[in-house]
Amino acid sequence: MIVHKIKVYPSKIHLPKKNQLAWKIAEIASDNSKLNKDAIEMSINRIIDNASVAIASLNRRPVVSSREMALKHSRKNGATLFGVNSKLKFDCEWAAWSNGTAVRELDFHDTFLAADYSHPGDNIPPLISVAQQNKKNGLDLLRGIITAYEVQVNLVKGICLHKHKIDHIAHLGPSVAAGIGSMLRLKTETIYQAVQQALHTTISTRQSRKGEISSWKAYAPAHAGKLAIEAVDRVMRGEGAPSPIYEGEDSVIARILDGKKALYKVPLPKKGETKKAILETYTKEYSAEYQSQALIDLAKKLKKKVKNLNKIKKIDIFTSHHTHYVIGTGANDPQKMDPNASRETLDHSIMYIFAVALEDGTWHHIKSYTKTRAKRKSTLKIWRSIKTHEDKKWTKKYHDPNPRKKAFGAKVVITLDNGKKITEEQGVADAHPYGLRPFKRKNYINKFITLTENILDKKESNRFLKVVQNLKKLKPGQLDKLNIEVKKRKLKRNFKKGIF
Repeated sequence: MIVHKIKVYPSKIHLPKKNQLAWKIAEIASDNSKLNKDAIEMSINRIIDNASVAIASLNRRPVVSSREMALKHSRKNGATLFGVNSKLKFDCEWAAWSNGTAVRELDFHDTFLAADYSHPGDNIPPLISVAQQNKKNGLDLLRGIITAYEVQVNLVKGICLHKHKIDHIAHLGPSVAAGIGSMLRLKTETIYQAVQQALHTTISTRQSRKGEISSWKAYAPAHAGKLAIEAVDRVMRGEGAPSPIYEGEDSVIARILDGKKALYKVPLPKKGETKKAILETYTKEYSAEYQSQALIDLAKKLKKKVKNLNKIKKIDIFTSHHTHYVIGTGANDPQKMDPNASRETLDHSIMYIFAVALEDGTWHHIKSYTKTRAKRKSTLKIWRSIKTHEDKKWTKKYHDPNPRKKAFGAKVVITLDNGKKITEEQGVADAHPYGLRPFKRKNYINKFITLTENILDKKESNRFLKVVQNLKKLKPGQLDKLNIEVKKRKLKRNFKKGIF
């Protein structure tokens, strides 16, 4: 790996493009390095993971709306839509839009946390859509996915966006562009311009994840993927991009992030070096913000220690800066304590999540978020007794560069009415690669079967699982088999008139 130092240069100083971060990204995207065997297998795991949560969300309103939009953009030799007959094809950018929304809607796929946040699985829908429309083979798709993960993970390690209230999709646009470039074997110059265009067009604020969180939280990554596809298309036709997009005097860094005196350190593999960053990422066992995963496991264990939940006086959660200020009481969002809040808000409230997990001793992607569940009196009592605190020890663990030491958990102190304190702590979720029971292929398959039960026919479920595990051998034109069909009568429609 090479750590690249990224800073702003005044316009009077010409920064050669080969010294720019976008070029460095393009170089590794176009180097055609050997694919790592474990990275290939993990890519397949994540395609299964994405399919699980996408099928489970097919009839949720944002996904239905996104599908209706995509259905208006049919194309003879295009890409497929989750749930829809695979013989029907659509423009790849619109397929990416709809499929990406389905993947993101439940907040239930993979994650990587470092200087910033990310859901690297968001790269997969646009890459599959472009691969289908361009008749690529399985290995082409795998190369694109592995490259996209490499770029996003390393941008997340080096550049913090949330500090400036910029949404994390600003790292997704460049990674999708790089992944597509790698998959299509585009020239370094073309990928360089596409990465810059994709970043320039995917900057948005974090208001989408604060206050009253709306369905745009699900749409945002899909929108970034769609914009990245369009960026690549433009530069393939000979168009350029704002440059240098990271280091320029009026660039993203200078005007939106740390400013003209900024210095970022972004690690990237050497040209030709095998890409393995996907192996540093982790998926979710529970449908909630990743920083709540270890705390759900912790709540399940504490339930066995607290004999009478009615005797709880208060609960203090000592955790990292990120957890406290984003999904804890440090966010100062009254909606995070409101039983009438949207599901999108509740899955970003560690107070709500911990209270429900403590009471139920389990977590369910639907049942744990119902209005009835949120308004239960016993839940409200526990929920409102919870307060989070930043503990610098946990913040340090959160940012530890060593994957084996990095932690996203907390210490929980439950104080009972009689003054007795029950204390427990946990660093990573049980399903984390370094947890008590790391997710393996069988776990991904079980998650798929569980989430798609009563939605998919067993025959279709078995067919998909067989095909995806044989991805390396799929030939050009066979990637349509990665689509999953649902009986038409099981798909909800939204007949409200739009523009399309």
